[in-house]
Amino acid sequence: MRLGREHGLLPEPDLADERWSSGLAEECRDRGERLAAAFGAEPPVGSTRAAARLAVRVRLDVERRDVEVLAARGDLNVISHFRGHPVYLLRDLDALDAEAVRQVVAARKGPLLDSVDAGGAATILDWPRKTFDRTADERGLARDRLGRFALRDVQALADDDELTRRVLAEKRDLALARSRRAEARIEEAARAWLARCGAYLDRGIGQPPDTAVLRRALRALQGVRADAEALPDP
Repeated sequence: MRLGREHGLLPEPDLADERWSSGLAEECRDRGERLAAAFGAEPPVGSTRAAARLAVRVRLDVERRDVEVLAARGDLNVISHFRGHPVYLLRDLDALDAEAVRQVVAARKGPLLDSVDAGGAATILDWPRKTFDRTADERGLARDRLGRFALRDVQALADDDELTRRVLAEKRDLALARSRRAEARIEEAARAWLARCGAYLDRGIGQPPDTAVLRRALRALQGVRADAEALPDP
């Protein structure tokens, strides 16, 4: 919505408090496809998430400042700003020339280009840090005198299909566990609201519970359940 307004594809709100009238909203009903065509189906991301996405694609420990250098060089377009920080379209990140990214990372790292620390390795692999630490111990990955790993060894882990499947399954299990904990917390809050509602109906309390609390809980529950259903199959 913000991008649509900034780039003239959506009108500004015509009511107070940044609200659109029903008539204006109806006029814009068919603009969803235009917005998706202009900016992609996913929202833009900041420099940190952009760096993580590039790191997986080019298999280098890309950092936030590398993304900012790419933007400053004109290789990457800043599509908008959020809370004062630049944001980028995913499709622009995916279209970046890998060699351009490598040049920027090489300029930052200098002689350290061919090695990574554990955090950089986890970023390249898109693994939890603990997963990489455990795997590095299991595989006996060598460290140099700075405690860093050879980049080629980390990239070889990414090429191990069986290991990748195992890690993806672990990540899914962790995400599902987090989702279930969040779902339980939200359900508890919703049931507490219902209990207060029952108490009000039974004249046990003098004021009804705030309906906005229940609306927020139900929206959050819907989102958590949708995220859990969207997790990839093991």
